[in-house]
Amino acid sequence: MSGSAVLVALRGVSFSYEDGPPVLDGLDFEVREGRTLALLGRNGSGKTTLMRLLSGGLRPREGLLTVGGQPVRHDRAGLTRLRTAVQLVVQDPDDQLFAASVGQDVSFGPLNLGLPDAEVRARVEEALAALDIGALADRPTHLLSYGQRKRTAIAGAVAMRPRVLVLDEPTAGLDPDGQERLLATLASLGATGTTVVMATHDVDLALRWADDATLLTASGAHTGPASVVLGRDDLLAAAGLRLPWGVAVAHLLRARGLPDAPVPRTPSELADLAERIPGTGG
Repeated sequence: MSGSAVLVALRGVSFSYEDGPPVLDGLDFEVREGRTLALLGRNGSGKTTLMRLLSGGLRPREGLLTVGGQPVRHDRAGLTRLRTAVQLVVQDPDDQLFAASVGQDVSFGPLNLGLPDAEVRARVEEALAALDIGALADRPTHLLSYGQRKRTAIAGAVAMRPRVLVLDEPTAGLDPDGQERLLATLASLGATGTTVVMATHDVDLALRWADDATLLTASGAHTGPASVVLGRDDLLAAAGLRLPWGVAVAHLLRARGLPDAPVPRTPSELADLAERIPGTGG
């Protein structure tokens, strides 16, 4: 993890809403290039606030937001530069979609950058293809299914070609097939150079999907390899989360004669490990 370049970071950031207690206090947080990152914590831990600070929707009361190591100015030019680097997709797509059709909605961001029409069209086509909704370009947004609305909202962010894509509970409300398709899409985006940050309450999803995990607790942000951070009972308890099944299984496998058993992230990885357990015939 230490060898990856830091794309965007919060340094010593504190934030509180008007007349409210501090939500974040002296927080250090960073997103590293090419490392999928899961953000977890109990309700009220500051996940949404952190994401809005990263994307420029909120301004730190203390501390700095940096992109590529350079402080972000919260003026028009500075925020425009930030939003070409970092895009946030909120949990409810209906809070983000507003145009009459899918293509119009996805084109909104690139048009606001003042790009030539040909460039806007290319970006829209690219984003729709990346989210596998090219056939929906002319579909009215109010006729989309929930999963299609989710994909359209993400496509609008992807059309900005950000280096960092921040997603708030992107799998919430999707059926299992929809979740699998979205995860495959996120893998494709990662392969083309977009670093993805996902806020989620699902520890099993975080363990399966993320390279790194950040647990937000009252003592701050705790970040490291997902299998390590999500294996710490103390941090999970502080974050109001349970132990992921993969970590629990690794504990069992180690007790059954596999002292170096890795943490399985998927059922197929678990099946491979099970064959190595002494006495099972593997």
